[in-house]
Amino acid sequence: MKLNELSPAPGAKKKRKRVGRGPGSGHGRRSCRGDKGQKARSKVKRWFEGGQLPLQRRLPKRGFKNPTRIEYEIVNLESLKAKFVEGEEVNPDTLASKRLISKKSARVKILGRGEVSFPLRITAHAISARAKELIEKSGGTVTLIK
Repeated sequence: MKLNELSPAPGAKKKRKRVGRGPGSGHGRRSCRGDKGQKARSKVKRWFEGGQLPLQRRLPKRGFKNPTRIEYEIVNLESLKAKFVEGEEVNPDTLASKRLISKKSARVKILGRGEVSFPLRITAHAISARAKELIEKSGGTVTLIK
């Protein structure tokens, strides 16, 4: 057996049907599409339903998605109290490692539900006024990430 003698099995390779190439090809004139009608034409829109009102126009349009909205992962003070100890650093990395947020790259906002009785060093993208007040009252510090 030699590489130059290799060939596919008989009948394994089939010639492509070349339509619209004249009467001698056997696929000329109407190009295997039959006589006239919508399906003989080259373009029928995918959503076209024969003149019936299409589905995308029948369904109601609702709402608005703001493309410039900034999404925050929310963390409350009560969850910080449960997972952190006194004087510990709270930032997106430590929050992700303690599974309070889904990923490190997420923007974090601290909200004031619950109370913290010990000082924490918090670094976040945003913080509510009540949460800031409670943290500073307990002796902690707040730093905002820009």
